Amino acid sequence: MQWDAIEEQTPIPGFHGKVQHSDAMSFVLWRIDAGALLPAHRHVHEQVAHIYEGTFELTVDGVTRICGPGSVATVPSNALHSGRAITDCRILDAFAPVREDYRGGLTSGVIGGKTSSRE
Repeated sequence: MQWDAIEEQTPIPGFHGKVQHSDAMSFVLWRIDAGALLPAHRHVHEQVAHIYEGTFELTVDGVTRICGPGSVATVPSNALHSGRAITDCRILDAFAPVREDYRGGLTSGVIGGKTSSRE
């Protein structure tokens, strides 16, 4: 499937995403507005963020780093993480295992700040 064929969803202010799934993984292609905040949350899925455009501040388990184009950041299972788009960004997130909670679409309920390890 082509990314252009997938409808963009806005689960929290400033985060516009498109979701695809494979048998074992989920992928979200994000278009993020400058200044948008990702609330602190955690989930059982391992996450790898590939920053294609822009500058994104990512905090994982209390450690903050600035990610720019070409950066790859990892979020271990159940790690508390949050972020802030310093500029407009394009980021591809990969999750393993599949984010079953994303199959129904991106909503603030699955992204917007839950801190349960069952997310």
